[in-house]
Amino acid sequence: MRPTSRSVYEFIRSLFRLLGWLLLRQEVRGLEHIPASGPYLIAVNHLSIADPPMIFMNVPQQLVMFAADKWKRVPGVRQLAEAVGVIWVARGEADLSAIKAALTVLRAGRPMGLAPEGTRSHTAELQPGKTGAAYLADRTGVPIVPIGITGTEAFARNLRRLRRTPVRMVIGRPFTLPATGRAKGEALVAHTTTIMCHIAALLPPEYRGVYAHHPQLQAILTAQG
Repeated sequence: MRPTSRSVYEFIRSLFRLLGWLLLRQEVRGLEHIPASGPYLIAVNHLSIADPPMIFMNVPQQLVMFAADKWKRVPGVRQLAEAVGVIWVARGEADLSAIKAALTVLRAGRPMGLAPEGTRSHTAELQPGKTGAAYLADRTGVPIVPIGITGTEAFARNLRRLRRTPVRMVIGRPFTLPATGRAKGEALVAHTTTIMCHIAALLPPEYRGVYAHHPQLQAILTAQG
């Protein structure tokens, strides 16, 4: 995948920032945790269509993001997403071509973002994570930057009512997975749980879903003080 020119990327980002100012009331914490350079993998919970733009607007580096291939059929969305950098993912199956493309991006030294749940949560609570993020981090050794987003689940409803939506994005400290080799099977599932618990630690208790009472979450919260 060829990188989008920085000038085009920044122009589109400026338009999104204007829309974000008009439609959202944003609170963003932890930007200092974003690595200044090099590849890394953003792992974020997914509540609505507003989540990727929030990351796009606020993360200073030029990102590539995963997106469900259903959006390719929406007029204008495909062109816009591809203009800023996207890897289309076929939902409901193991999309090996998307995984290979993501490995290429990370190994080329570029950061990228994805939602390990694979689809948005209809309850706003965390769903079980899929192993794609763990696979990418394990195979490349890049740091994972967890992000917790709240409030965007009300975006569509508020937009219909012409109301701005209060949203919050918390960026956690980067971490790396244990260097245990080429993880497979249960090891990848365990890595996925680690990633999801780091996301859960950035969310209010009512958003933590299936990870709300996981021992790893409790250990992370204790370590954070």
